This record gives sequence, C-alpha cells and structure tokens, in this order.
Amino acid sequence: MSKRVLIISSSPRKNGNSDTLCHSFAHGAKENGNDVIEIFTNNKEIHYCKGCGYCSNHDGCCQHDDMAEIIDEIMKSDVIVFSSPIYFYSISGQLKTLIDRLVAVYTKISSKEIYYIFAAAENGKNTFSRAAACIDGLCDCLSNVQVKGIIAAGGVWNKGAVDNTKYIQQAYDMGYAV
Repeated sequence: MSKRVLIISSSPRKNGNSDTLCHSFAHGAKENGNDVIEIFTNNKEIHYCKGCGYCSNHDGCCQHDDMAEIIDEIMKSDVIVFSSPIYFYSISGQLKTLIDRLVAVYTKISSKEIYYIFAAAENGKNTFSRAAACIDGLCDCLSNVQVKGIIAAGGVWNKGAVDNTKYIQQAYDMGYAV
C-alpha cells in the first residue's frame, strides 16, 4: 500500500549533506511507489511561536506564514521525516522553530511513522543524542507515533562530503522500506 511521505529538510544549505540524504530517502520512497513531498524550510517563511495562547482558544495560529501549508502536509502524511544538520549537538534553529509552531495542532497529529536524518561534522559517541532528544520530545507529545529509523551521518562537514558514503545508500534503503 502506497504511503504519503513528507520530508522536512531544515538545512540552510540547499543540497547540503542532510538535504542530500533527504533526496536519497525520497528517491527510495518514490521507487517503492510512495507519494513523496519534500519541504525545504529555508525556502519557507516560518515565524517563531509567540507563546500567546491564541491557538488554545481558536482553530490554529494567529500568525500568517507558511506554517499553515506545512501543517496541512503533516496532517495528510503517513510518514514524516525530520532532517537537520547538527549544530552544537542539536537540531537547526529552522527545525526547532517549525517544531515549536506545532503547538497549535500537536494534539491532532497522530498515527504517523517518524524518521530522523542528521548530518554532522563530528562523529563522536554522543554527537546525535541531543538532536534526537529534541525530536523525541515532540514525538512524546503526539499520539500513536512510531520512530521507525534514524540516519546519523557523522564526519561530513563540507558540502558534498556525504556523497559516496554509506549514508546515501542507508537513506535510500530506509526510504524504500517505508
């Protein structure tokens, strides 16, 4: 059965290492007959959450930006891939901003398969644990979601460093297996 796959790439570098891994995941998912949507957050206008509470008493957020479109895609998707370069052992500000804006709808997000794709210059034992914990925090607040896989590409700093590594095939295989 075909699934709707949403890939959210929060890299500020188009075709950077984490974004390249997203494309490989997408390629695999498409080759196995899935419908794939890729969102590159750097091309979107996403304002910070104001913490104003408007969404507590209304249907949605008071801000008018591209989050409405992204939330619509999240709701329609069976699979969500959160991708980020690792900065100071955590996710990018772009992804954190997007996650914070889900406060308006997080109680409505359910029954999703979740994947993480990370790319980092460092490749230490704990390089990815804090980044994963950030997204785990979101997933802990959602209903009936399963984290199905993580790509943790370490040792890839310069743009293109992930090319011709095992991580490209891992991302493709993970996407294909969706």
